[in-house]
Amino acid sequence: MDLSYLVTPFLAWLVAGSLKFLINSIRARRWAFGLIGYGGLPSNHSAIVSSTAVLIALREGLGHPAFGVALTLAFVVMMDARSLRRQVGRQAEAINRLAGEAAGHEPLRTRMGHSGLEIVAGVATGAGVALLVFHGLR
Repeated sequence: MDLSYLVTPFLAWLVAGSLKFLINSIRARRWAFGLIGYGGLPSNHSAIVSSTAVLIALREGLGHPAFGVALTLAFVVMMDARSLRRQVGRQAEAINRLAGEAAGHEPLRTRMGHSGLEIVAGVATGAGVALLVFHGLR
């Protein structure tokens, strides 16, 4: 098995997560350990699936069936990040407002989903990692 297909999405996840931590830390002007998780720039999920799709395109070609599968998966993940998970975050905000200071209510995490810019940044991150792996392992 070609390990680049395992290494590339892992590296994309690591790079995107590190960038997200740095960006959040700069914005918060403190170490942003509490902001690690869903949402934010760049999208980890988009970076992971796009790195895989780009690596397959570079290695196997755009006409290969595996590229079609990877591209389909990437679109499903990115649409989910943009719409469904964003709606979950909005619902969590509403539940937190309704519950207010109710006894025993631990606030739900509201930072879910991604904006279009966060998804595009994730795709760029994933594509960049795939290009580095492709050219670095030649």
